[in-house]
Amino acid sequence: MNKYELALVISTRIEDDAREAVLEKVKDLIAKVGGTISNIDDQGRKRMAYEVQDMKEGYYYFIQMEAPTEAPAKFESSLRIMDGVIRYLVVRQDA
Repeated sequence: MNKYELALVISTRIEDDAREAVLEKVKDLIAKVGGTISNIDDQGRKRMAYEVQDMKEGYYYFIQMEAPTEAPAKFESSLRIMDGVIRYLVVRQDA
């Protein structure tokens, strides 16, 4: 099992309960591929460096997890098409 960090930016155009539902879907995806979440850092609403889909702000989350080597490729394909997710990045953390 490797340690990863998922940086996730969720749209500000959706309601709060819809944003929580998107976060729950992401948690379920991680669990489905065999990962375990160790920490979720909610950074809140922040200004982005540049506009994405005509939005200047987004809700930022940083999720630390342990998962098998093939897990990021499996859940990235689902994140790519998930409604409400503006951007994401999975980075392997060194020991």
